[in-house]
Amino acid sequence: MYRISKVFIVLTSLLTFFQANGLAQTHERSEVAIAETWKLEDLYASDEVWNKAKEELTNRFDEVLNYKGKLADSASELLACLELNSDISKELSRLHSYAAMRADEDTRDSKYLAMRQETEQLATDYSAKASFIEPEIAAMDKAEIDGFIAKKSGLKIYKMCLYDIHRTKAHTLSEKEEKILAQTSLIADASSSIYAILSNAELPYPKVELSDGNIVELNKAGYARYRAVPNRSDREAVFQAFWKVFKDFRRTFGVQLYSNVKKDMFYARTRNYKSSLESSLDRNNVPVEVYTTLIENVNNNLDSFHRYLNLKKKMLGVEQLKYSDIYAPVVKGIDLKYTFEEAKKLVIEAAKPLGKSYARVVEKALENRWVDVYPTPGKHSGAYSNGSAYDVHPYILLNYNGQYDDVSTLAHELGHAMHSYYSNKEQPYATADYSIFVAEVASTFYEALLIDKMLKEIKDDDIRLSLLMNYLDGIKGTVFRQTQFAEFELLIHEKAERGEPLTGDILTDLYGRILKKYYGHDKGVCHIDDLYAVEWAYIPHFYYNFYVYQYSTSFTASTALSQKVLGKEKGAVKKYIEFISSGGSEYPIDLLRNAGVDMTTSEPFDRTMAVMNRTMDEIETILRKKSGA
Repeated sequence: MYRISKVFIVLTSLLTFFQANGLAQTHERSEVAIAETWKLEDLYASDEVWNKAKEELTNRFDEVLNYKGKLADSASELLACLELNSDISKELSRLHSYAAMRADEDTRDSKYLAMRQETEQLATDYSAKASFIEPEIAAMDKAEIDGFIAKKSGLKIYKMCLYDIHRTKAHTLSEKEEKILAQTSLIADASSSIYAILSNAELPYPKVELSDGNIVELNKAGYARYRAVPNRSDREAVFQAFWKVFKDFRRTFGVQLYSNVKKDMFYARTRNYKSSLESSLDRNNVPVEVYTTLIENVNNNLDSFHRYLNLKKKMLGVEQLKYSDIYAPVVKGIDLKYTFEEAKKLVIEAAKPLGKSYARVVEKALENRWVDVYPTPGKHSGAYSNGSAYDVHPYILLNYNGQYDDVSTLAHELGHAMHSYYSNKEQPYATADYSIFVAEVASTFYEALLIDKMLKEIKDDDIRLSLLMNYLDGIKGTVFRQTQFAEFELLIHEKAERGEPLTGDILTDLYGRILKKYYGHDKGVCHIDDLYAVEWAYIPHFYYNFYVYQYSTSFTASTALSQKVLGKEKGAVKKYIEFISSGGSEYPIDLLRNAGVDMTTSEPFDRTMAVMNRTMDEIETILRKKSGA
């Protein structure tokens, strides 16, 4: 849902945290080539220019008060207010993007953290002043709104948000209450902010000695790299050392996560929703059944997931698959490495099925410093795309390590960036913001283009096995793992809403039970050490209010859409470009239906399971061929 009082719109995927392999941070930022860092000067030439822009914008905040009590008076008053609100919101987004991305370059630098906090405070201040807008619009009849739109053509671009406010008027409070709620944003992100600093900058991550004698630090980037080393005893040592730290801090992480759940409950109850889940999904007019049916579909297809795990077990040649094996390379002697220059060529080639215009924008992004490439000390972990600077261009943060996973992550984030680019280019600011529900479609769609290109060109059986398993790893991480997270997130919210406690130990027990169910622990499919049940404390997405399920639904949608494009179905490319150009001009379910996918049916999920099983069929065929069977 696009709400008029929304102050800044950050079009990020946040982290492809579970897909990107990190690298131990060995290079200082000053040692990285300028061409491989993002150019934030495109936003503001300097911190001084940022400060001047911030002061000028702050001086405009009181202008919105000139329209208080007047929105229903005339179409002209309503239009003028909405245009002012959009302009201020757009500039706040730009200010916040600059400060947040500067802070992400080094999370240890308090200067930019303070600047980011300044913009968040400004957003709260402005939101409080503009809190009258939604209640006044909600009080209007739909016929009155339609009459205003007919009188003032400029109101047409606000039609979606005006109708959406009318749709959700039962959850819109009085002006006074909305003003109070706006002020609560000062404390609403406390738990997630504390989590980010603790887990990225201050947690005492361990060091372990590997079998080759190297002593490595297991921060998040180090863990992401060394959990996938070929030596099994090394992997086990990495898992044991890394998860022990989280177990030692489970009480603190438990209090943080419980605080976040209570925040979700507060907003849901204040706005008269039946549950936190309903509150979260209603923002984008997504039926609750889409969420619950996803969990049901995945649980009904755990046999396919267990088939994948058994394939991994067979290819690793182990008697019992362990959780510490799930990131291990399964094809010996194959360690696909790509320089960033090689990665750029691959993703540009992969974009060609979408046409020359799309591919040219990808080239522009890669050559004009839209991307911050390598890991450096204190840099935000994982990867994301930020498309919230409407008048500039999207940005991408990576922690590139030269593996195929990193190339795939580049494609993933470029998918987001292209979505933002096209939406910002084709939509007015009022409808450029798209929901996360559709955002992950664009990212996983680009990944599908990349793997298709690789498999069409590579004939070597071992390399194909490696890439096919990598694709299955993506389904594991995006469909099954994220749904596992979604099931856990729903469970802890339901427990809290019943008044039950959520301590670190209770969260560990709940997560452990779900983890063991998904991985077939009791069936002997994959052994889960009890220590690893504290993994919930590592997941940043739990602080983003029912975010993770959208990875799964989006993957199934993109699988269906990419099959249409790669199969050269008539009109498929045109429909896809229209989809990523549509921003938030319609509700996400409708946008996907226009593109050719109905997310209220099981068809996208069924298609994904069919692709998964066909991929496993091909792997088994190659394995039989190699064994001489």
